[in-house]
Amino acid sequence: MGQRTPLYAQHLALGAKMVDFGGWDMPLHYGSQVEEHQQVRRECGVFDVSHMTVIDVAGPQAMLYLQRLLANDVARLRHVGRALYSTMLNERGGVVDDLIVYLTDWGYRLVVNASTHDKDLAWLHAQADGFHVEIRERAELAMLAIQGPHARARTAELVDQPRAALIQDLKPFHGLVQGDWFIARTGYTGEDGLEIILPAEQITGFFTELVGAGIPPIGLGARDTLRLEAGLNLYGQDMSEEVSPLSSNLGWTIAWEPTAREFVGRAALERQKSSDDLPRLVGLVMEERGVLRAHQVVRVTGVGDGEITSGSFSPTLGKSIALARVPAATGERAEVEIRGKWYPVRVVQPTFVRNGKVLV
Repeated sequence: MGQRTPLYAQHLALGAKMVDFGGWDMPLHYGSQVEEHQQVRRECGVFDVSHMTVIDVAGPQAMLYLQRLLANDVARLRHVGRALYSTMLNERGGVVDDLIVYLTDWGYRLVVNASTHDKDLAWLHAQADGFHVEIRERAELAMLAIQGPHARARTAELVDQPRAALIQDLKPFHGLVQGDWFIARTGYTGEDGLEIILPAEQITGFFTELVGAGIPPIGLGARDTLRLEAGLNLYGQDMSEEVSPLSSNLGWTIAWEPTAREFVGRAALERQKSSDDLPRLVGLVMEERGVLRAHQVVRVTGVGDGEITSGSFSPTLGKSIALARVPAATGERAEVEIRGKWYPVRVVQPTFVRNGKVLV
């Protein structure tokens, strides 16, 4: 038996198929993964993401500490509420984890992955040596993600006026406190929406209210196909401690300036940046019947081999898509081996769908 969020009983009552995810018992789907996927693309749905880890960082040297810890620069957060996506690297330039950090009234709020909970906290504390900071895991909090083009409007109808006003005015990639809730306009689906962090004892009532108002629960299966269509990396598949963000389509998350900022992993990335043969993460679209899956071999004639890191059928495109790490010289075409046969695929930018719009 894995760890359980406060909504475990509600998931069972709603008919969820439960699976292990990073040591947590989580809902894969509530009947049809494809229907749940389409619900988020067209309308909105609610995800239980209480398995994610919320960490608050405070103290007089909190900014200096995070400038050392993260590849992106928290000095870019120029006003309370602004959010930043970043990787946290080891000295080799590999990705310890990816996360979102918000500037708050008390310091900074980090939201990191569930499967990396133990190593992340150990790494944060190890890197804090020499800094006057306080690192506090907020295990008493839970988290919901309401995602889809109508997510904010539908949610605003169900909350009190101050929270509704915040939801309506909140800018993309911002998160602010309203009472004992932290409401952010962020997500992992490629659609507009909210991520709401609230006391664990309040989540059951709010989740029940959302579902009762016709905002259906969505499982991890649809969350995975939604994020894949949006070209969003999954830790442990598309990036890891052995892979550089420069080979994970995450170069944009590295703040090279100012040059004097010595973040963990910078020296390794500086060496990699000068290489012209560093593998890159691309998108693949399969035009024939078949399903692209992680670990399938990608062959680029005259160039070399790569590997699919994430792959699935895309409900929005109606065909199979994937993220793949391939040689730097890869062009517009490649082949993928499926059960001993080679199938042609088109190589594209690794963002297939954003805000309901097909981009490939």
